[in-house]
Amino acid sequence: MSRLLSHTVAAEDAGQRLDTLLATRGLYPSRSAAARAVDEGAVYVNGAAVPKKQTLCAGDTIVYEVEDTMAPGPLSGQAIDLDIRFEDDHLIVLSKQAGLVCHPSVDHDDGTLVNALIYHCGADRLCNVQGQDDRLGIVHRLDRDTTGLMLAAKDDETGYALMADIRDRAVDRRYLALVHGVIAHDTGMIDAPIARAVNERTRMAVREAPSAREAITTFRVLERFDHEGDDNGYTLVDCKLFTGRTHQIRVHMEYAKHPLVGDPVYTVHAPKTSSADLGLTRQFLHSFQLAFTHPVTGEELRFYDGLPEDLQSVLDSLSPRSQGRTEAGEEVFAQLREARG
Repeated sequence: MSRLLSHTVAAEDAGQRLDTLLATRGLYPSRSAAARAVDEGAVYVNGAAVPKKQTLCAGDTIVYEVEDTMAPGPLSGQAIDLDIRFEDDHLIVLSKQAGLVCHPSVDHDDGTLVNALIYHCGADRLCNVQGQDDRLGIVHRLDRDTTGLMLAAKDDETGYALMADIRDRAVDRRYLALVHGVIAHDTGMIDAPIARAVNERTRMAVREAPSAREAITTFRVLERFDHEGDDNGYTLVDCKLFTGRTHQIRVHMEYAKHPLVGDPVYTVHAPKTSSADLGLTRQFLHSFQLAFTHPVTGEELRFYDGLPEDLQSVLDSLSPRSQGRTEAGEEVFAQLREARG
């Protein structure tokens, strides 16, 4: 649960940036947490959403959202299976399973990836670059039911370097997504800003708003599938992230009127029959490729991860309806076959 609180800007705080004041006055635990709250549309100044760099005036009224939580204690390690693909003294590459939340939240105070990393490494062997003790090791996130490759860092230097590389688009992150509808063009780019949806705190949306952040996704069509019965056909795409906004691929593909199969949230343009989701109860989204330069050794690293069983089963069921793989599709599936050995 969350609640709204208010704060009036004092004369001595006039001229400060919004995110700075939120942190220095203790309204949020750190400046990064404050900036994240502003970016997510959880903070208003005089009734309006404003950017985190907004300069404040004496008498401004800030309304901000905070989570109702008990006073946190130190997180404990938990013996949760980790599918580790690479590990050294500085970082971990792992394949995250469906249902695993990356870090504690109001609805998940344990059983998270952070708990698993603490058990595996020890709390003192994980970075804390998010400025919050419940996000040890985390440099980027996957949604709870999105599977596949992601990074974790063991020390702050590595963590900051990886976050900078992600921000500078030097980390190549690619996702397999099965979407509703047949996409005619072989390639595409969606460049549309994302912010918290109006009056729907659990959803993000493409919006022109002060709190909206740049979001860019490109995609390549890998395979198309004919329509049948109550569905309108399907397209398997390879999505590449150039930014890392919350639910970015899910929001962008819905915006393009090709929502992800099985997505329980972004369904505005999805067929109205449940059978069109092919039995899936989670979004068909899998982080299948991760490539980056190791920030300490300078080694060029690239990893591939095949589809988990439930997603592969859906793809297999569609094979009789395939219109054939594109050249990009042949390339991607060859890479996945090679990765499996």
